[in-house]
Amino acid sequence: MTSSTADRQLAEAGRALADAVVAAVPGWMVRAVLSVADAWQAAGHTLATPAVAQQAADAARQVADQVAARLYPLVEADVDDQRTTPLAVVRASLGPATAVLRRAGVAPVERDDVAARMFPDDDYGLVPASLAAVAPDLGDLGVAWGAAKAMAHRARHRHGG
Repeated sequence: MTSSTADRQLAEAGRALADAVVAAVPGWMVRAVLSVADAWQAAGHTLATPAVAQQAADAARQVADQVAARLYPLVEADVDDQRTTPLAVVRASLGPATAVLRRAGVAPVERDDVAARMFPDDDYGLVPASLAAVAPDLGDLGVAWGAAKAMAHRARHRHGG
């Protein structure tokens, strides 16, 4: 496989992944926020659910915009300049969703020591473990992007090029 073919395949896989991630993030984010809010209510706490739902939807759009602003440049970058992952981009964009729950007065959830250390600002356990946790089809798209990235890197650097 030539470097240009591998680069083209990487660009195609990256665009497909970015499009799917940006499309999936809002629904996933609303579900994640409302799941935490529902658990808070189920524990006997009062919560203005319609207001939280609207704020979650607003935050989800903001998160999707943040993800798009970072993810498209990542997947469009040269293979040697891709220094992070799509999952890391999603994980780093959860501030608006966390803010909704904080403003609503929801207490932080109990997390294990590893999660607390790795994601200190994730008071509500919103950080997804994988892209497939955001939407099942993102797992396969993420694997395809990773494989295309490996092939592009290998094609370029196979002979020290």
